[in-house]
Amino acid sequence: MTTRLNPSLPAVGLWSMELRGAGNPAVRDAATELDERGFRALWVPGLDGVGAVDDVAHLLAAAPHATVALGVLAIWGQDPVALGDRLAALDAAHGPRTIFGFGVSNAHSAAQAGQDYGRPVETMGRWLDALDAAPRPVPAGRRILGALGPKMADLAADRTAGWHPFLVTPDYTVTQRNRVGARPLVAPHLAVVLEEDPQRARAAARAGIGMFIGFPTYRANLARLGFTEDDLVPGGSDRLIDAVVAWGDLDAVATRIREHLDAGADHVALHVLRPDGPDRTALPLAEWRDLANLLPSFAATPTTH
Repeated sequence: MTTRLNPSLPAVGLWSMELRGAGNPAVRDAATELDERGFRALWVPGLDGVGAVDDVAHLLAAAPHATVALGVLAIWGQDPVALGDRLAALDAAHGPRTIFGFGVSNAHSAAQAGQDYGRPVETMGRWLDALDAAPRPVPAGRRILGALGPKMADLAADRTAGWHPFLVTPDYTVTQRNRVGARPLVAPHLAVVLEEDPQRARAAARAGIGMFIGFPTYRANLARLGFTEDDLVPGGSDRLIDAVVAWGDLDAVATRIREHLDAGADHVALHVLRPDGPDRTALPLAEWRDLANLLPSFAATPTTH
């Protein structure tokens, strides 16, 4: 069984597409402010992988008290040896504050990299073998998987610190905790819309994450969670959006965070979506500042179960 993450994650962090532009001084300034306001975990997506680790380095420098998690990087076209070397360099410069998350993405991504997608769990197992065989490996306690289904979650529990699920409800975590026990880290992504009008909030949610509901992996997992074809329509039904997105005022968001933690999550990564739709060029500073006001109420939340 895997070791715990070093360093450990707090109960609440931020997941941001916008922070992937960390080469921009304004983004680095925002990361510094987030650090000063008490955010001790910053997540950025891997996207196509280009510049991802460079962005992590910029964020580590800008936010000296925060763990920075890459959640997640598709394995296609990535060099395990180079990633191990980059992690060692980041640790030397900034201390052990980096988490690498890995995912298999989809068959199209594999084909673009000239590789065979194969069986996802077996493919990921071979990738982890390659990481372990590198001269400077990415240690098990410093890596996580982008897992959803039980087989990939089991692999994450066995060979990494845990996993970072997307588009899940607290019931998902309850089920997984009953399966794998207390040790593996479960750190769900939670989209947040600070908007009290239901129609505007749901529209923002659909604009930000609705496309993923059409992806086969997410559809299969949502079906396991009890959602039907009536829910898995383009953009998702109101019932589905309300279940996987926290919208409303700060108290409503705090309640949704608490539901995930009470279900067994170690950490919840909050992804701000704006009511006027996704704007990947603007930083949601006002929303981040509002969410920082919630941090003291979760500061004493334990990260083990």
